[in-house]
Amino acid sequence: MIKKLTLVLTAGLLFGCASSNEQLAEDGNWYQIGYQDGVAGHTQRSLKELSELGSVVGSDYDAGYLEGVNEYCNADFAYQMGLSGQYYEGVCEGTEEAQRFRMEWQRGWNEYAN
Repeated sequence: MIKKLTLVLTAGLLFGCASSNEQLAEDGNWYQIGYQDGVAGHTQRSLKELSELGSVVGSDYDAGYLEGVNEYCNADFAYQMGLSGQYYEGVCEGTEEAQRFRMEWQRGWNEYAN
């Protein structure tokens, strides 16, 4: 029951973000789109994907994404992310705390899956 509720809420959030991303792109706020992708732990979008939203300013998106990923990759919160069922897409690889983040997330994910 809880897993189904989580899935429904996640789908609702993703739908809400889609319209927000369109509005941000219309406003030319590519930094915020990148930040939202990074802080949510999503893999970085390609320029082709971004261009579907509008006239991309790739450097703004990249800067926002980097800041968001830096916040997301805090290993102190990785266990809780895994425990809550948040899937890890590997965005922290190459960061200073990548191994610790992955281990803590996996520990939480294992408890979530059981």
